[in-house]
Amino acid sequence: MEEFRRAYARLCVAPQEPVLQRLRELGAAPGRGRLDLAAQSLSLETCGALGRLLPGAAPFAEVALGDCGLCEEGVKLLLHGLCSNTSVKSLDLKGNNLRNVGAEALGKLLRQNKSIRSLILEWNSLGVWEEGFSFFCQGLGANNFLQQLDLRNNQINHQGAGDLAMALKQNASLQELVDLRWNNIGLLGGRALLNCLHSNKTLKRLELAGNNVPSDILKAVEQAMNHNQDRETILNETQNRTYILSKEVLSLKDENTKQFLDLMDTIDKQREEIARSGRLQMTEAALALSEQKVHNLGELLNAVKQEQASMAECHFMELQQQKQEGAVREGKLLHDLSAASEKNLLLRNQVDELEKKCKVQQDQLFQVKQDLTNRTAELKLRAIRAEEHLEMEKKRFKQSLEDMESLRVKEVGHMTQHIETSERSMQDRIQRLEAIRIALEEELSQVKAAALAERGRAEEELMKVRNQARLEERQQLEHLEEKLRLMTESRNEAQNCCIKQKQMIAEAQAKANQLSLHADGLRRRLEELQQDLKSKEEEKVTEVNKVKVELQEHIGHLQAERTAQDGLREKIAALERQLKALSSSHREALLDKESEISVLLEKLRTKEADISRMKEEEAQRASFLQNAIMAYVQGSPLGTHSSRK
Repeated sequence: MEEFRRAYARLCVAPQEPVLQRLRELGAAPGRGRLDLAAQSLSLETCGALGRLLPGAAPFAEVALGDCGLCEEGVKLLLHGLCSNTSVKSLDLKGNNLRNVGAEALGKLLRQNKSIRSLILEWNSLGVWEEGFSFFCQGLGANNFLQQLDLRNNQINHQGAGDLAMALKQNASLQELVDLRWNNIGLLGGRALLNCLHSNKTLKRLELAGNNVPSDILKAVEQAMNHNQDRETILNETQNRTYILSKEVLSLKDENTKQFLDLMDTIDKQREEIARSGRLQMTEAALALSEQKVHNLGELLNAVKQEQASMAECHFMELQQQKQEGAVREGKLLHDLSAASEKNLLLRNQVDELEKKCKVQQDQLFQVKQDLTNRTAELKLRAIRAEEHLEMEKKRFKQSLEDMESLRVKEVGHMTQHIETSERSMQDRIQRLEAIRIALEEELSQVKAAALAERGRAEEELMKVRNQARLEERQQLEHLEEKLRLMTESRNEAQNCCIKQKQMIAEAQAKANQLSLHADGLRRRLEELQQDLKSKEEEKVTEVNKVKVELQEHIGHLQAERTAQDGLREKIAALERQLKALSSSHREALLDKESEISVLLEKLRTKEADISRMKEEEAQRASFLQNAIMAYVQGSPLGTHSSRK
């Protein structure tokens, strides 16, 4: 930071002392990486020096130049230096009243710079000049690195919103936020921005409050943002799943390669053991040759023994033949026999040694044969086990490959099905939202018509109030004019009296002074009345604003009532369904009851018929009984007596 300050002081002929002090404070602060010159009025020379120092890898990641009162040329020099910068990630230029040249410089910056991720342009005038703002939007469309853009309070109209919508269609890097609050976008600009969101699938937040954009468009924009967020989460999940599956596939491949290498090692070991078994066969052949040699040696020993026996027999025969020869030869013979016996002893010793060696070699040969048989049996078992293990590993590897392939196919099918279902649900949701939007537009048109009617009534009332105030003002003015006229007449009379009577000059002057004071009071009264009229007009304006607010509240209440009516309609529909179900059940019950009533009526008719028949029978019986009683009474003496009486 100290080197930056020195370079700035060297480049400027008259460096600004507040800027040097601020750079010194930033150099002394522990947290570096931020060039904060906010609220410092930067001159053109300072902007040029900063523009020369910022290219390349500057020692700052953030540059804050808010409320610096930058001129157009200064902004151009500063942004020209930032075009080739590779370290600044955030740029703050709020409250600098950037206009046409500033918008063009920002467009050039967005075309060339590849490091800025956040750009704050709040409280400027970029939207006033349409050509400059269109150039800025073209640069924004060509930029693929910016992620956050703040354009609050920039006087952007519906045409600027259209240019911005074209830029958002081409831009695929803005993700976090595009802030367009407190501009003049209106209905057409809101629709253009909403239409651009059909092709832009990366933007997550778009703020449009305070732009006179209808609520249905704001809701549609919010739904598009939610759709983009859901899409990004789905893409992240799919990427994570594919990464996990690829990891699992690689791990399985590594395991399979390890198993294959282990199998190859076991096969190599088995081959070595087979080679060893071949060597054992060679040793066996060598042992066989040694056996053959031992056998040959044994045959030679037997031949030597036979020769010794034959020689002994020959010597014995010669001795028996030469017994008769003389005693002289007997010594010679004894000497020869001793020599032969010594030779026989030597030969016997040699034969014993050879027999011992033969026995040792036979024992070694027997041991080698046993070891060879054991090794061959063990090698055969190992070879069989290795072949079985190899077959099992091959089957397992094939099964694992088939399982992985089926799992991959299932995962791909599941993901495609999930994406198709999500797209279908989104399309259904879009259709429902479109229907809701159409209904809301119709209701909005109705509400607007009602609001216009109420506005017409309010304007009529306002006109009436204004006319009444004007009439009152005219009446007051006429009254004042009448007073002034009377005063002028009295003044004329006073002047005539002064001309006629010079003696009453002092009194007339006093009266004139009084009248002038009265006129001043009347003028003050007139000014007070005018101020009252202005206050009344302001009160009328406030009342009109209150009426507008009340109308908006009334519209909100109407919307709330509409939502409540929708809920009531749903409840009424549910109650109607319940009523239909109850009416159907009641109809069935009524039919059952009517059938029962008809059966009971039929039974009642039969009972009434039986009762009437029984009554007739009883009446007949009563009449018969009465006739019989009458006949009996008439036939009895009581009857004659009563007849006589």
